[in-house]
Amino acid sequence: MSKMEAGILTPQLIETLTSVDTPTICNALEVATGTRSNKGFTVGAFVAVHPAMKPVLGFARTATLRTAVPYTDSPEVLKARRIAWYEHVESKGEPTLSVLQDIDDVPGLGAFWGEVHSNVLKGLGVKGVLTNGAVRDFGMLAEDFQILAGTVSPSHGFAQVVTIGEPVEIKGLTIHDGDLLHMDRHGAVVIPPAILPDLPRCIDVMTARERPLIEASKRPGFSVADLKRAMAEADDIH
Repeated sequence: MSKMEAGILTPQLIETLTSVDTPTICNALEVATGTRSNKGFTVGAFVAVHPAMKPVLGFARTATLRTAVPYTDSPEVLKARRIAWYEHVESKGEPTLSVLQDIDDVPGLGAFWGEVHSNVLKGLGVKGVLTNGAVRDFGMLAEDFQILAGTVSPSHGFAQVVTIGEPVEIKGLTIHDGDLLHMDRHGAVVIPPAILPDLPRCIDVMTARERPLIEASKRPGFSVADLKRAMAEADDIH
């Protein structure tokens, strides 16, 4: 039974969580846990191939890859591993995100992601990609399929899948196969399953806390005194 079928992640909840950006999710997680955190999210900039695209949510399907090291396995082995990876990332009743760590000494020599793979994975129901590796083929990439990449490369090098389903690390974030990720052009954050049901309420609380400050700052004659009143109002929202 998938997590969708078990009721853990409903279509309504997906719509709610993808209606806000990833920074808002990070803030809402702080409301849910009652504390700030310095982990659980990526650190640093990505190349977002569709920067205006709405956020995506999905369960991580992890793998590692290389592009700088010449092939040592036979073409048959490489092909079989690639097929196994396609089978692993395919959406089977729940949203998935492909998470690929480039494990070369200098990630991104070659681009695993381009016109072909973006369209193939979109066709398999995958919602997007998170990688520290490279992307290419701008202008030909699948529409409505987000890719957050570490860099850009014109060549695919010796692109090859190495492992499937093992934990990976993308820009400081350790991701396990099956983790629920929310991502947009800012980066990605892991949503702990225990917090998921309460997250819509926490989003509402966070938005309500920010509103007095924003609205007050836009009024003519805004002053520090106005700011203090707005801050007191925001602090009263729980």
